[in-house]
Amino acid sequence: MTSTLRGSIGITASLIGFLALVEVTSGIIQGFYVPLIPDLVDHLGIVDADFNWFEAAQLLLSAIVVPVLAKLGDMVGHKRMLLVATVVTAGASWWLVAAGDFTSFLIAWALQGFYVVWLPLEVALIFDRGRRSGRGASQTRRAAGLLVVALEAGAIAGALASGRVLDAFGGDVALTLMVPAIAVTLVFFVILVGVPESTPSPGRRLDIVGFTLLTLALLLVTSGLTFVRINGPETWWVWLLVAAGVLAFLPFGAWELRSPDPAIDLRMLRRPTMWPVQLTAGLIGISLLGAQAPLSTFAGTDPVNGYGLGLDATAISNLIGLYLVSMIVGALLFPVVSNLTTPRITLIGAAALVGVGYALFLPFHVETWQVFVNMAVAGVGSGALVGAMPAAAAAAAPLGQTGIASALTNTTKTIGGSFASAVFGVVLFQGAASAVTATASSLSGYMTVWAVCAGGAFVAAVMLLFVPKLAFGDPQQPAPALPTP
Repeated sequence: MTSTLRGSIGITASLIGFLALVEVTSGIIQGFYVPLIPDLVDHLGIVDADFNWFEAAQLLLSAIVVPVLAKLGDMVGHKRMLLVATVVTAGASWWLVAAGDFTSFLIAWALQGFYVVWLPLEVALIFDRGRRSGRGASQTRRAAGLLVVALEAGAIAGALASGRVLDAFGGDVALTLMVPAIAVTLVFFVILVGVPESTPSPGRRLDIVGFTLLTLALLLVTSGLTFVRINGPETWWVWLLVAAGVLAFLPFGAWELRSPDPAIDLRMLRRPTMWPVQLTAGLIGISLLGAQAPLSTFAGTDPVNGYGLGLDATAISNLIGLYLVSMIVGALLFPVVSNLTTPRITLIGAAALVGVGYALFLPFHVETWQVFVNMAVAGVGSGALVGAMPAAAAAAAPLGQTGIASALTNTTKTIGGSFASAVFGVVLFQGAASAVTATASSLSGYMTVWAVCAGGAFVAAVMLLFVPKLAFGDPQQPAPALPTP
């Protein structure tokens, strides 16, 4: 970790420190609310299933707004758009405090998803500073690793604190929700005072038509996948939405290829250093965003069904905590291993670790220690990839497109996660009919989840083999001239 920190100081330790505070706040948002879900359900007077709409709305909105804000960051400055995203996130967080009904809480929860653009914008800011020294790629890898550490530390702190804060406030949900709202408000001033602006690209225009077509396509695909999970695969019109969304990418692509300043440069995406990274983000999103809920339910399933660990809420929290700690280890190891080998080899190894971790579930899922080991292996690979993918995309992007390239890894990850959530929800629901208890799913459903996660990660590792061997590294410096005798 010492070498990682020293490498980041090349960009300036203060910049990394301020951005780390932003990611701690991001982690608090991601970890604070989960333990409160039963209390939020009671607070709003809804049923457990209704909470799925909150997650779906936030994923949908973030998939749409992240590319737009990242592109604007490339055009007018990444700090400026980081501040805009933080203002919206803070406003939504305070709205959650005041919201007392399903509709207003749903809108506020969705708007809070603006925080998802923080990490891509931070990576672009770091790469802009590091580019001036000629070591932008390596410094961004080191700094991104530290930001992921801050993110996961914030998630652990948020998860551990929320229940205790609720108890301290005597079960008052509104007062408890003020904690993340205060954190986001304070981090706005951290960005305003401590983060320098990047170098914008003047004279550019926002491709409104392109982003409108992209928004329509993403809206149709992600909402269709959400309705598959909620309404079931037998509902014909959900597949019509997904098909319409896929077809909507055709006019989007045709427009982008003709546009002088496209919303997303498709020619950039065709680069051998870019498309494998974006594809990897989508494939890893299957396990990062889609597999966590099934793993929690498996851990809590009563072994009377012939499988499951029968863990209580505290033990499940410990399992999740181990996973987050292993992600921290992976984030710290990625820049170190990259220096010893190459970024390409390290990316391949990280994706393979995720595949191995989930493949281990197929034969080893009976004992609690087996599940812990499997999650730790997958977590190391996942932690390395969370920071490495936006950093690799920034290193592969041309000047003026680092923000949008980094943000696209989040968009493809979200699409992969939405697809996985829909598929996993269907297979586990169908398996519930063969389970002993009413709420359990069959073992075959869980085996399908693990096999899909492992297969996606292994395919990502294979796709990364197509990346040029020296990709994502710093520009090669010319050898010094020998002295003339």
